[in-house]
Amino acid sequence: MLKGLAITPPVVGRISIGRVIERNGKRLPEKDDQFTLTSQVQNRDGWVLHPLDELLRRDGGGKLRSIPVRLLFNDPSLNLRADYTLFDRSTGRPVCVGNGESCRRRGGEEGIETLPCVGPDLCRFAEGECKAYARFNVVIGDGEEDALGSFVLRTTSFNTIRTLAARLQYFSAVSGGRLACMPLELRLRGKSTTMSYRAAIYYVDLVARTGMTLEQAIAEAQVKDAQRKDSGFDQDALDEAARRGFANGAFEELDEDVPAVAEEFYSEAGGAGPVTEAAEDRPARLSDRLQDKVARISSG
Repeated sequence: MLKGLAITPPVVGRISIGRVIERNGKRLPEKDDQFTLTSQVQNRDGWVLHPLDELLRRDGGGKLRSIPVRLLFNDPSLNLRADYTLFDRSTGRPVCVGNGESCRRRGGEEGIETLPCVGPDLCRFAEGECKAYARFNVVIGDGEEDALGSFVLRTTSFNTIRTLAARLQYFSAVSGGRLACMPLELRLRGKSTTMSYRAAIYYVDLVARTGMTLEQAIAEAQVKDAQRKDSGFDQDALDEAARRGFANGAFEELDEDVPAVAEEFYSEAGGAGPVTEAAEDRPARLSDRLQDKVARISSG
């Protein structure tokens, strides 16, 4: 295994909640109120839709707001990897990745350094540009064509990250650790907040598959787990292999993925702008709230 190269789940497509549009000669992120499934191929018009997008959209009546999924791993932290990440605004490459306790930072001659992490609000190095960033890998359907081929959802939404992290922990607990056998569904939810000025913002939730109660989903997970063990499928070994693969590299994103990350989360205008969720989805710093209050008083 090549040292320094993170071995990540095989990806056959992407899940997004938005798109990149061209406006005044610039490619800018734009949020949406539905999922889009794309392949890993781009053309002049953007990402090429995955064949499953049309299939699921047809079954859902036009708008794709739910996707049947299964997970690759029993360990919740292997399915959803979330970090505080500082991106290079010009290239999209991760410069510093931390968890609130320690971080890995690209240095000069020293290469990659391991340093304390105080979080995005107190970090002087990031100067307010660090954000929560997560990758969530799922198998769409029941993995009929490729049981280990996943779709990846990248997100900077606190609502999505917090919701998915909680759901994964809860589903793992109630299923007796059979997370990879649970029949689940990604569902798009909307909500309004004071920070969004009551405009709808969208985030991703993870629930039992449509038409099933939680108890029925757990029962199916028990049956599937028994079937897998009878066939010789070693889920514990798969989790351990993934754990070693992630630990093999300091940063998960490959250089070839950098342009997609830069386009997905940063506009050419230079400002941070996640495609998948509105900027109001992120907690505002105190200085931002004070400036916003002064602006409203002045305009009033």
